[in-house]
Order: sequence, then structure tokens, then C-alpha cells
Amino acid sequence: MLPLQLRLLLVLGALLAFVVISNRVRRERILVEDAIFWMVLAAVLVVLAIFPQIAVMASQALGFMSASNFVFLAVIVLLFWKAFTNASEISRLKDKVNELAQEIALERLEHEEARAQASEEPREEEDPQGELAR
Repeated sequence: MLPLQLRLLLVLGALLAFVVISNRVRRERILVEDAIFWMVLAAVLVVLAIFPQIAVMASQALGFMSASNFVFLAVIVLLFWKAFTNASEISRLKDKVNELAQEIALERLEHEEARAQASEEPREEEDPQGELAR
């Protein structure tokens, strides 16, 4: 059986997660897929706190000494997985930023070359009386 303190901690942590995620979603500061991940994780924690027998049975089936150890390990594994997926996404976005910066630099270079080329071409200028200067 999970200790009462751990059960209360799971419920309070899950409720806090629901509040924080809801505020972030309302302010559009979190992607929907990330919000879903955190909401599902919080819901699982609430279920484990309300029905600790699930954690007890799973921990016994997997050979853990206590259900608390199982819950902590499961949460740690999920957080490592989330950190890995976030790191993968950050790497992909860094590559995209680098690619876009290179494209912008090339466009600026082409623009400056075109401007320099345009300034080198001879122009026909008008004198103050409206006649073309030669």
C-alpha cells in the first residue's frame, strides 16, 4: 500500500499540474501535444493515488520492494523520456534556425550585389531646365 503522504503528494501535484497547464494553454504558451502529455501524466498520478492497488500489483509483478519505488521509477522514466523528446525537438529546431539564417544571409548578399550593380550603371540625369545632360 502506498503511504498516505505519498498519496496526498500525488493528488496535490496532479492538481497543481492541471492548474498550471490550464493557465499555459489559455495563454497559448504551451503546445497542445505537450499539454496533453502533462494532463495524462497528472491524471495517471491521480488514479494511482485514488487506487493504490494498481501500483501495488504492478510493483509486485515487476519485483519492486515497494509500490513507492515503482511509482518514483515510473515517473523518473517518463520524465527522462520527455526530456529526450524535448532535446530531439530542440536539435531539430536549431538546425532549422541555422538553415533559415543562412538563407537570409544569402538573400541579403544577393540584394546588396544587385544594389551595387544598379549603382554602377550610368544614369541619365536631368538638368534644372528639364533637358537631358550628356
